[in-house]
Amino acid sequence: MLPAEDGNIEYKLKLVNPSQYRFEHLVTQMKWRLQEGRGEAVYQIGVEDNGLLVGLAEEEMRASLKTLHRMAEKVGADITVLREREVDYDSDMPRKITEVLVRKVPDNQQFLDLRVAVLGNVDSGKSTLLGVLTQGELDNGRGRARLNLFRHLHEIQSGRTSSISFEILGFNSKGEVVNYSDSRTAEEICESSSKMITFIDLAGHHKYLHTTIFGLTSYCPDCALLLVSANTGIAGTTREHLGLALALKVPFFVVVSKVDLCAKTTVERTVRQLERVLKQPGCHKVPMLVISEDDAVTAAQQFAQSPNVTPIFTLSSVSGESLDLLKVFLNILPPLTNSKEQEELMQQLTEFQVDEIYTVPEVGTVVGGTLSSGICREGDQLVVGPTDDGCFLELRVCSIQRNRSACRVLRAGQAATLALGDFDRALLRKGMVMVSPEMNPTICSVFEAEIVLLFHATTFRRGFQVTVHVGNVRQTAVVEKIHAKDKLRTGEKAVVRFRFLKHPEYLKVGAKLLFREGVTKGIGHVTDVQAIAAGEAQANVGF
Repeated sequence: MLPAEDGNIEYKLKLVNPSQYRFEHLVTQMKWRLQEGRGEAVYQIGVEDNGLLVGLAEEEMRASLKTLHRMAEKVGADITVLREREVDYDSDMPRKITEVLVRKVPDNQQFLDLRVAVLGNVDSGKSTLLGVLTQGELDNGRGRARLNLFRHLHEIQSGRTSSISFEILGFNSKGEVVNYSDSRTAEEICESSSKMITFIDLAGHHKYLHTTIFGLTSYCPDCALLLVSANTGIAGTTREHLGLALALKVPFFVVVSKVDLCAKTTVERTVRQLERVLKQPGCHKVPMLVISEDDAVTAAQQFAQSPNVTPIFTLSSVSGESLDLLKVFLNILPPLTNSKEQEELMQQLTEFQVDEIYTVPEVGTVVGGTLSSGICREGDQLVVGPTDDGCFLELRVCSIQRNRSACRVLRAGQAATLALGDFDRALLRKGMVMVSPEMNPTICSVFEAEIVLLFHATTFRRGFQVTVHVGNVRQTAVVEKIHAKDKLRTGEKAVVRFRFLKHPEYLKVGAKLLFREGVTKGIGHVTDVQAIAAGEAQANVGF
């Protein structure tokens, strides 16, 4: 595949003793590639600009790597050799290609950040895998590794996740894992990592499906990890979670766990079943089984370039088999949004989605969520709403924390917790937004959306009530009108007018929408919002 002019992969034939002018040019080029990859770039040495694999003799390769090292030092980056390959070229001398990862934490942030949602059926081993990755010790086969991840007593007793928990895994600039082993605290992990993976551990049980949908829609993960147990295959909520990831266009990779429990033939059967499902017309994915470190490097690069590539890992949290391949993949995986998109978002007005609300002793009210646009600093004056009567209230951001360590400035796309001092917690709820006062936010009780009905037992008609998810908004709405039709059946498309039952919400045209009620499910996007003034809000809600 040819390298794009933009992107973070650079092909170089050789870098032997460049002149001063050429060296400066190469350094500028490296800065550009690092900016494109938001702090990460991959150099392939021994490859022509057109992608032809030529390879270099050992002496030239050593000189090229030395030059690359000097370039990286000049921009303040670190380099790690990912892999070396021998090429068959018309010569007697062995010739090699070397792939090098260059990583530099941007000056304006502490670390590179990647959010990964963890999906999969109940009992497939999601919390256990995260426990093993983040604690650095293997499981005992009876769930010891996951105990640190649970947030409620009933989760520890049943071994089932019912809430959303966040776990962090760091990589330093040399690509080594930084986690809670050696009894590090979260702050120490943040300080010694140049790249942080935040895992969003979602619930697998059908009873908690609404929590899983909320995690996928409001926390804006970069990608998802779908966990499938080798001994059960695609069972229970796995198909549903797969469908959610596809509907919300979240790129995902698959991990087949518990391979130590079953025979090799069973693992192969599960992988074949997965490949068959991923190739179906609805998915259109290209499965890629990862069995070596070389595969893991290729998988990370292909996954970032094409959302259709779906890497499949087979591993065990008990024996630790192939666990290193997943770590290699996560270490190399570049940010999936490009720098231009983030720059554009940062130039817009501040908008922070409220997903969690806590009261912390001696700090006061704290909200957790994601900054969807703009920049947020300590001391900023924002407005939060809409309240039940459609008003927005003034507040001040006292302090900001990212991944449990203090942070001065928050940028678009980053998740954080904001301390609001003595602001009354009772006035806040999930689904609110905190925005710049000059934004003059519009709120609505009635909105229209173009939807596709994925599944419904009978017909979907006027008066039907569903739970609507749009970003961090989750509320019951009633169907007021289906344009140009009386009713909808499974698989049909239409523009539908919904009305929220309880209170108005802040919605944007174009936002992805997901709704459910029992077995009924549908997806779509908001096409029109009927804006209302704050005073009229109460009269417009309900029937």
